[in-house]
Amino acid sequence: MADLQHTSLFEQAKEAADYLRNQLDPCFQRPRIAIICGSGLGGLAETVHETPKYEYETSSVPNFPRSTVTNASGGLNPEYAVGDIVLLHDHIFLAGLGGQHPLRGPNVDDFGLRFPSLSDAYDLELRRLVHKAWGRVIHVESKRRLHEGVYAFVSGPSYETRAECRMLRTLGADLVGMSTVPEIIVARHSGMRVLALSLVTNKAVLTPVPRGDDHLLQNSSPEDLNMILQDGKACHEEVLEAGNLAAVDVQRLVVQVIADVFERH
Repeated sequence: MADLQHTSLFEQAKEAADYLRNQLDPCFQRPRIAIICGSGLGGLAETVHETPKYEYETSSVPNFPRSTVTNASGGLNPEYAVGDIVLLHDHIFLAGLGGQHPLRGPNVDDFGLRFPSLSDAYDLELRRLVHKAWGRVIHVESKRRLHEGVYAFVSGPSYETRAECRMLRTLGADLVGMSTVPEIIVARHSGMRVLALSLVTNKAVLTPVPRGDDHLLQNSSPEDLNMILQDGKACHEEVLEAGNLAAVDVQRLVVQVIADVFERH
Protein backbone atom coordinates (compact mmCIF):
# COMPACT_ATOMS: atom_id res chain seq x y z
CA MET A 1 0.00 0.00 0.00
CA ALA A 2 2.84 2.38 0.90
CA ASP A 3 4.57 1.77 -2.46
CA LEU A 4 1.34 2.55 -4.31
CA GLN A 5 0.95 5.78 -2.34
CA HIS A 6 4.50 6.91 -3.15
CA THR A 7 4.18 5.95 -6.81
CA SER A 8 1.06 8.09 -6.84
CA LEU A 9 3.11 10.92 -5.28
CA PHE A 10 5.52 10.85 -8.22
CA GLU A 11 2.64 10.80 -10.67
CA GLN A 12 1.06 13.78 -8.91
CA ALA A 13 4.34 15.70 -9.09
CA LYS A 14 4.67 14.84 -12.78
CA GLU A 15 1.12 16.05 -13.43
CA ALA A 16 1.93 19.39 -11.78
CA ALA A 17 5.19 19.71 -13.74
CA ASP A 18 3.48 18.87 -17.03
CA TYR A 19 0.82 21.51 -16.36
CA LEU A 20 3.46 24.19 -15.78
CA ARG A 21 5.53 23.03 -18.75
CA ASN A 22 2.55 23.36 -21.04
CA GLN A 23 2.16 27.02 -20.05
CA LEU A 24 5.57 27.78 -21.56
CA ASP A 25 6.86 28.14 -25.08
CA PRO A 26 8.80 25.02 -26.20
CA CYS A 27 12.21 26.72 -25.81
CA PHE A 28 11.50 27.37 -22.11
CA GLN A 29 10.10 23.98 -21.17
CA ARG A 30 13.38 22.68 -19.70
CA PRO A 31 14.59 25.47 -17.38
CA ARG A 32 18.21 25.43 -16.23
CA ILE A 33 17.70 27.61 -13.15
CA ALA A 34 14.82 27.70 -10.67
CA ILE A 35 14.62 30.38 -7.98
CA ILE A 36 12.55 30.28 -4.81
CA CYS A 37 11.95 33.94 -3.96
CA GLY A 38 11.82 34.60 -0.25
CA SER A 39 11.38 37.80 1.71
CA GLY A 40 12.10 40.90 -0.36
CA LEU A 41 12.53 39.08 -3.68
CA GLY A 42 9.00 39.40 -4.99
CA GLY A 43 10.16 41.88 -7.64
CA LEU A 44 13.02 39.75 -8.93
CA ALA A 45 11.15 38.71 -12.08
CA GLU A 46 10.92 42.37 -13.10
CA THR A 47 14.71 42.77 -12.97
CA VAL A 48 15.58 39.84 -15.27
CA HIS A 49 15.64 41.54 -18.65
CA GLU A 50 14.89 40.14 -22.11
CA THR A 51 13.01 37.20 -20.66
CA PRO A 52 9.33 36.40 -21.26
CA LYS A 53 7.09 36.52 -18.22
CA TYR A 54 4.55 33.79 -17.52
CA GLU A 55 2.01 34.20 -14.75
CA TYR A 56 -0.22 31.55 -13.23
CA GLU A 57 -2.31 30.99 -10.13
CA THR A 58 -0.87 28.29 -7.89
CA SER A 59 -4.41 27.21 -7.09
CA SER A 60 -4.79 26.12 -10.73
CA VAL A 61 -1.77 23.79 -10.65
CA PRO A 62 -2.83 20.15 -10.06
CA ASN A 63 -1.75 18.66 -6.71
CA PHE A 64 0.10 21.87 -5.80
CA PRO A 65 -0.29 23.06 -2.19
CA ARG A 66 -0.08 26.71 -1.22
CA SER A 67 3.58 27.76 -1.07
CA THR A 68 4.78 29.68 2.00
CA VAL A 69 8.57 29.51 1.59
CA THR A 70 10.66 32.44 2.81
CA ASN A 71 14.16 32.81 4.11
CA ALA A 72 14.60 35.28 6.91
CA SER A 73 17.01 34.36 9.66
CA GLY A 74 18.22 35.42 13.06
CA GLY A 75 21.93 36.09 13.36
CA LEU A 76 23.69 33.92 15.94
CA ASN A 77 27.21 34.86 14.85
CA PRO A 78 28.18 38.08 16.67
CA GLU A 79 30.01 39.31 13.55
CA TYR A 80 26.77 39.37 11.54
CA ALA A 81 24.74 42.57 11.34
CA VAL A 82 21.08 43.02 10.42
CA GLY A 83 20.92 43.36 6.63
CA ASP A 84 23.98 41.20 5.92
CA ILE A 85 23.64 38.40 3.36
CA VAL A 86 24.87 34.90 4.14
CA LEU A 87 25.75 32.15 1.70
CA LEU A 88 24.84 28.83 3.28
CA HIS A 89 27.60 26.23 3.11
CA ASP A 90 26.19 23.78 5.65
CA HIS A 91 23.20 23.28 7.91
CA ILE A 92 21.98 21.75 11.15
CA PHE A 93 18.58 20.08 10.74
CA LEU A 94 17.38 19.37 14.28
CA ALA A 95 13.90 18.34 13.16
CA GLY A 96 15.41 15.82 10.75
CA LEU A 97 17.68 14.37 13.43
CA GLY A 98 14.57 13.98 15.57
CA GLY A 99 12.66 12.05 12.91
CA GLN A 100 10.70 14.79 11.12
CA HIS A 101 12.47 14.46 7.77
CA PRO A 102 11.07 15.28 4.30
CA LEU A 103 12.43 12.00 2.90
CA ARG A 104 11.03 9.83 5.67
CA GLY A 105 9.07 6.80 4.50
CA PRO A 106 9.43 4.51 1.47
CA ASN A 107 11.74 6.00 -1.14
CA VAL A 108 10.51 6.96 -4.61
CA ASP A 109 13.40 5.90 -6.86
CA ASP A 110 12.16 8.15 -9.67
CA PHE A 111 13.10 11.14 -7.48
CA GLY A 112 16.46 9.93 -6.16
CA LEU A 113 18.50 7.52 -4.04
CA ARG A 114 17.24 6.11 -0.75
CA PHE A 115 20.18 7.53 1.23
CA PRO A 116 21.40 10.76 -0.39
CA SER A 117 24.62 12.33 0.84
CA LEU A 118 24.39 15.91 2.09
CA SER A 119 28.09 16.55 2.77
CA ASP A 120 28.16 18.38 -0.57
CA ALA A 121 24.69 19.94 -0.38
CA TYR A 122 25.78 23.51 -1.14
CA ASP A 123 27.46 23.80 -4.54
CA LEU A 124 31.02 25.15 -4.24
CA GLU A 125 31.26 26.48 -7.80
CA LEU A 126 28.04 28.47 -7.40
CA ARG A 127 29.21 29.89 -4.08
CA ARG A 128 32.45 30.99 -5.72
CA LEU A 129 30.43 32.77 -8.42
CA VAL A 130 28.46 34.65 -5.76
CA HIS A 131 31.63 35.96 -4.12
CA LYS A 132 32.93 37.17 -7.48
CA ALA A 133 29.60 38.77 -8.36
CA TRP A 134 29.34 40.53 -5.00
CA GLY A 135 32.20 42.90 -5.72
CA ARG A 136 30.65 43.92 -9.03
CA VAL A 137 27.13 44.70 -7.86
CA ILE A 138 27.55 46.14 -4.36
CA HIS A 139 28.78 49.70 -3.91
CA VAL A 140 32.09 50.05 -2.08
CA GLU A 141 30.55 52.35 0.53
CA SER A 142 27.76 49.88 1.33
CA LYS A 143 27.72 48.63 4.92
CA ARG A 144 26.07 45.38 3.85
CA ARG A 145 28.45 42.42 3.96
CA LEU A 146 28.50 38.95 2.44
CA HIS A 147 29.36 35.99 4.67
CA GLU A 148 29.33 32.19 4.48
CA GLY A 149 27.85 30.26 7.34
CA VAL A 150 25.91 27.38 8.86
CA TYR A 151 22.11 27.58 8.98
CA ALA A 152 20.19 25.92 11.81
CA PHE A 153 16.64 24.89 10.93
CA VAL A 154 13.94 24.96 13.60
CA SER A 155 10.30 24.19 12.97
CA GLY A 156 8.77 27.33 14.53
CA PRO A 157 6.44 29.15 14.41
CA SER A 158 7.66 30.61 17.69
CA TYR A 159 11.00 32.37 17.71
CA GLU A 160 13.80 30.71 19.66
CA THR A 161 14.44 31.15 23.37
CA ARG A 162 17.70 32.61 24.60
CA ALA A 163 18.86 29.19 25.81
CA GLU A 164 18.04 27.63 22.44
CA CYS A 165 20.03 30.35 20.66
CA ARG A 166 23.06 29.72 22.88
CA MET A 167 22.79 25.98 22.26
CA LEU A 168 22.65 26.45 18.48
CA ARG A 169 25.62 28.80 18.54
CA THR A 170 27.59 26.26 20.60
CA LEU A 171 26.75 23.61 17.99
CA GLY A 172 28.32 25.80 15.30
CA ALA A 173 25.31 27.57 13.78
CA ASP A 174 25.71 31.11 12.45
CA LEU A 175 22.02 31.62 11.60
CA VAL A 176 18.71 30.23 12.72
CA GLY A 177 15.48 30.10 10.72
CA MET A 178 12.29 28.19 9.99
CA SER A 179 12.64 27.33 6.31
CA THR A 180 14.89 26.41 3.39
CA VAL A 181 16.59 23.26 4.69
CA PRO A 182 13.72 20.84 3.86
CA GLU A 183 13.60 22.26 0.32
CA ILE A 184 17.37 21.89 -0.02
CA ILE A 185 17.23 18.26 1.06
CA VAL A 186 14.49 17.46 -1.45
CA ALA A 187 16.36 19.32 -4.21
CA ARG A 188 19.58 17.41 -3.55
CA HIS A 189 17.64 14.14 -3.38
CA SER A 190 16.44 14.95 -6.90
CA GLY A 191 19.96 15.68 -8.15
CA MET A 192 19.71 19.48 -8.33
CA ARG A 193 22.64 21.79 -7.67
CA VAL A 194 21.80 24.14 -4.81
CA LEU A 195 22.74 27.71 -3.97
CA ALA A 196 21.14 29.25 -0.88
CA LEU A 197 21.25 32.85 0.31
CA SER A 198 19.86 34.03 3.62
CA LEU A 199 19.27 37.54 4.90
CA VAL A 200 20.02 38.42 8.52
CA THR A 201 16.78 40.12 9.51
CA ASN A 202 17.36 40.31 13.27
CA LYS A 203 20.01 39.57 15.85
CA ALA A 204 19.20 36.56 18.01
CA VAL A 205 19.32 37.20 21.76
CA LEU A 206 21.97 35.00 23.37
CA THR A 207 22.38 36.71 26.74
CA PRO A 208 20.84 34.71 29.62
CA VAL A 209 17.44 35.81 30.82
CA PRO A 210 17.71 37.96 33.99
CA ARG A 211 17.07 36.16 37.27
CA GLY A 212 14.27 37.23 39.55
CA ASP A 213 16.61 37.26 42.56
CA ASP A 214 19.16 39.60 40.95
CA HIS A 215 19.81 42.22 43.64
CA LEU A 216 20.40 44.88 40.97
CA LEU A 217 16.77 44.56 39.90
CA GLN A 218 15.09 44.59 43.29
CA ASN A 219 14.15 48.28 43.11
CA SER A 220 13.21 48.29 39.41
CA SER A 221 9.65 49.13 38.42
CA PRO A 222 7.49 46.61 36.50
CA GLU A 223 7.87 48.84 33.44
CA ASP A 224 11.67 48.75 33.69
CA LEU A 225 11.66 44.98 34.12
CA ASN A 226 9.49 44.58 31.05
CA MET A 227 11.84 46.79 29.01
CA ILE A 228 14.78 44.61 30.04
CA LEU A 229 13.00 41.49 28.76
CA GLN A 230 11.90 43.20 25.54
CA ASP A 231 15.43 44.29 24.59
CA GLY A 232 16.40 42.50 21.36
CA LYS A 233 13.11 40.60 21.14
CA ALA A 234 12.36 39.41 17.60
CA CYS A 235 9.16 40.52 15.91
CA HIS A 236 7.70 39.73 12.49
CA GLU A 237 7.44 43.40 11.48
CA GLU A 238 11.19 43.85 12.05
CA VAL A 239 11.90 40.82 9.87
CA LEU A 240 9.77 42.15 7.00
CA GLU A 241 11.33 45.61 7.20
CA ALA A 242 14.87 44.21 6.98
CA GLY A 243 13.84 42.13 3.97
CA ASN A 244 12.40 45.13 2.16
CA LEU A 245 15.49 47.27 2.81
CA ALA A 246 17.82 44.59 1.42
CA ALA A 247 15.68 43.71 -1.59
CA VAL A 248 17.53 45.80 -4.18
CA ASP A 249 20.99 44.45 -3.28
CA VAL A 250 19.75 40.85 -3.15
CA GLN A 251 18.08 41.22 -6.54
CA ARG A 252 21.21 42.70 -8.11
CA LEU A 253 23.30 39.86 -6.74
CA VAL A 254 20.93 37.12 -7.92
CA VAL A 255 20.62 38.61 -11.42
CA GLN A 256 24.41 38.87 -11.74
CA VAL A 257 24.91 35.27 -10.60
CA ILE A 258 22.32 34.06 -13.13
CA ALA A 259 24.16 35.92 -15.90
CA ASP A 260 27.48 34.40 -14.81
CA VAL A 261 26.03 30.88 -14.75
CA PHE A 262 24.74 31.20 -18.32
CA GLU A 263 28.04 32.69 -19.47
CA ARG A 264 29.99 29.73 -18.09
CA HIS A 265 27.62 27.01 -19.25
